Amino acid sequence: MNPLNVSSTDIILTGDRTTGQLHLGHYVGSLANRVILQDICPQFLLLADAQALTDNMGNYVKVRDNVLQVALDYLAVGIDPQKSTIFIQSLVPELSELSSYYLNLVTVARLERNPTIKDEIKQRGYERDIPAGFLTYPAAQAADITAFKATVVPVGSDQVPMIEQTNEIVRRFNNSVAREVLVEARAVVPENGSRLPGIDGKAKMSKSLGNSLALSSSEDEIRQAVKMMFTDPNHLRVADPGQVEGNVVFTYLDAFDRDSAGVAELKEHYRRGGLGDRVIKQRLENCLLELLEPIRARREALAQDPGEIMSILKAGTARARETAGRTLSEVKAAMGLNYF
Repeated sequence: MNPLNVSSTDIILTGDRTTGQLHLGHYVGSLANRVILQDICPQFLLLADAQALTDNMGNYVKVRDNVLQVALDYLAVGIDPQKSTIFIQSLVPELSELSSYYLNLVTVARLERNPTIKDEIKQRGYERDIPAGFLTYPAAQAADITAFKATVVPVGSDQVPMIEQTNEIVRRFNNSVAREVLVEARAVVPENGSRLPGIDGKAKMSKSLGNSLALSSSEDEIRQAVKMMFTDPNHLRVADPGQVEGNVVFTYLDAFDRDSAGVAELKEHYRRGGLGDRVIKQRLENCLLELLEPIRARREALAQDPGEIMSILKAGTARARETAGRTLSEVKAAMGLNYF
């Protein structure tokens, strides 16, 4: 199985903002793929604390503390630090230096036209009070990607413009030094990477919206979440025909139930009537318990020794610095900044 159709010569760069524990949406959209991909090609996993600070500077304690929490989630789902390089963004200063050079290759107008940035500025209600670090994030992301010569960046469809801007910076830099120093990356939207709706069915799963289910959820939290899920509001009696489309329980069954044929049969039964919501919710509850119980158990065991987790991150960050340092040296040499 090769979810992104990568080859052994590809290099993947991906990661997560350290603003909270990861949830089922992260698992479906990225984590499950990362576990598979680490056996196919090199993979750099970024704990994006510096990026998280672009809109959380007033809450830096949350950002700092969640470095450990996100790392625990990575390890609990099966990411192997011997196969994947897990590193802390803020501890790789080479990224900041690369970003400072790349900022000279973009204009404020181009940054403001980036569809992803425009949407996020609107969502946060910044208007003209935009933190400079937030506005210039595309250059910082370009540094993250190019520092590791990444050829593949798994993203949601809304993030594709960010990779397009990275490649613009790559081309402008290579043209300016008249040689191919930096490598363009391709944005890959995983087939299973569509955003999982929240348990309320009203928006994407998000901790800030209170509609997520953390990977560390207890049995009671899982049961309560499934109980709260909306199905078809017009399915008032068991005998009534029900609608599958837009039904959150079936959306989750499609994502997590490995018996797709069995789910298809349930859908047909539900559509013609005679199948109660309690039955499909019980099936989903069992699926989620089967998935999350071992993840929670591994996470709890790993959390007993936070020092060991930080040692893993220290080693990964050292490897990341070594790789980023080589790229930075090549960039500076191409610009004639290797003075000594």
